[in-house]
Amino acid sequence: MSARTKISNLKRLVVKVGSAILTDNGRGLDRKAISSLVVQMAAIRHSGIELVLVSSGAVAAGMTRLGWTERPNALHELQAAAAVGQMGLIQNYESEFQHFGLHTAQVLLSHDDISARDRYLNARSTLTTLLGLGVVPVVNENDTVVTDEIRFGDNDTLAALVANLVDADALVILTDQEGLYEADPRLYNNAELLNEINANDDSLMAMAGGSGRLGRGGMVTKIKAAKLAARSGAHTVIAGGSVRDVLSRIVSGDTVGTLLVADQQPLAARKQWLAGLMKTNGLVQLDDGAVKVLQNSGSSLLPVGVKSVSGSFSRGDVVSCVDSDGREIARGLINYGAEDAERITGCSSDQIVDILGYQGEGELIHRDNLVLSV
Repeated sequence: MSARTKISNLKRLVVKVGSAILTDNGRGLDRKAISSLVVQMAAIRHSGIELVLVSSGAVAAGMTRLGWTERPNALHELQAAAAVGQMGLIQNYESEFQHFGLHTAQVLLSHDDISARDRYLNARSTLTTLLGLGVVPVVNENDTVVTDEIRFGDNDTLAALVANLVDADALVILTDQEGLYEADPRLYNNAELLNEINANDDSLMAMAGGSGRLGRGGMVTKIKAAKLAARSGAHTVIAGGSVRDVLSRIVSGDTVGTLLVADQQPLAARKQWLAGLMKTNGLVQLDDGAVKVLQNSGSSLLPVGVKSVSGSFSRGDVVSCVDSDGREIARGLINYGAEDAERITGCSSDQIVDILGYQGEGELIHRDNLVLSV
């Protein structure tokens, strides 16, 4: 099966839209462009595909509302523009999606929300819950309070991290270029558009150009984003946001833009990614039944199968799961801190609320966050 065909069979999609597409290259929010994109995204969602939208444009929209023609350098001015622009941006999305009976949810993230393991679990849980409810999450960086991301971050990277976070099958990055060219088309008129290339191809970076006036990321950040998305098995398509029916055509498997192919299956790639993160902070000893279930069934680890816990760890830390002889069976991101994990050891999941006084996760470690040891 070709990569384009695989994209046409996707179940979960992340779409990132750049500032130039949403703000008519700096002339305020382009409501016609937003409406056209929402029509396509609504159709995708109603077809059964879960969709997360990562939207740039808050700073650019705020600049227009404030009457600024040049992107400021002062941090407090960038934060002010983001705060003003985010209101109009979300209002437009909410209004447009409501025409199709779809609810939206504003989710503001910083990179720390994804790199810190406890916040990673919270963000993942929130987004997957929203998707399960049929809601379209609209994600942006929390530009109004985060300093490093405003100075150095970009929503291409954030979109790739969100694709990792929610186990997306594909990431679509819509920009003001039709895709990735073999050379910068602004400098070379005869530069050819690439149809398909491996996301980890070493030649990609040499083909990338710089960023535009409004955005923070050029093709370099989009290529890096494709590499990040590929680590959890997600293919990436870089395409022109002004191309007619661009999203509908991409999910139909048409040859639109540039496809950067992930060279691993999503589940295997995600497990490898998690394994690479894992420096253990504690130890969980399992009974024989739990060992058998983890090794043979690929199930989550429930509290009832745990004999004891040790170490000092917090929610989201990596712990080692061992058998009665101390041999490591698996590693994973744990849903409880050490104290609470010890209190629910050996208990059934429906007892958690009575023991802890709150309803936490039913699993001690969810199977998506668990890697079997070799």
